[in-house]
Amino acid sequence: MQKEHITIALADDDEDDRLFFKDAFEELKINTVVSTHCDGEELMNYLHDPETILPNILFLDLNMPKKNGFECLLEIKKVQKFDDIAIAIYSTSSSEEDIENTFVQGANIYIKKPSEFSTLKKILSEVVTLNWQYHTSGLNKENFLLRM
Repeated sequence: MQKEHITIALADDDEDDRLFFKDAFEELKINTVVSTHCDGEELMNYLHDPETILPNILFLDLNMPKKNGFECLLEIKKVQKFDDIAIAIYSTSSSEEDIENTFVQGANIYIKKPSEFSTLKKILSEVVTLNWQYHTSGLNKENFLLRM
């Protein structure tokens, strides 16, 4: 009997960040299927494709070409079929304004991109094992910013 896997999507324009992200999940040995997308437009095309198995968790960079993370977040929140996707903002920005705006727009958690690979693995492990039901019902600003 095969264990159910967790479907993960990452939208990030930085190729190195996408590679580190995939490598971290491979090393964690968590049963995941990871797809990566190089900009917001590619991500939204992927999500809207009727053949796509929607991700359980979407990691969304804010600063991307074509369509940025804020634009993707707003679009995702308008589409009912995306309601069950947990959205983790995954950005180098630690701007209070970015954190506040993504919280208000309905993202589930805000993660500042770590510089260390070991920290990235720890963060991804924590995010994937979160009780998302708790994190998605009655958003709480105290729990929104993931601190490691």
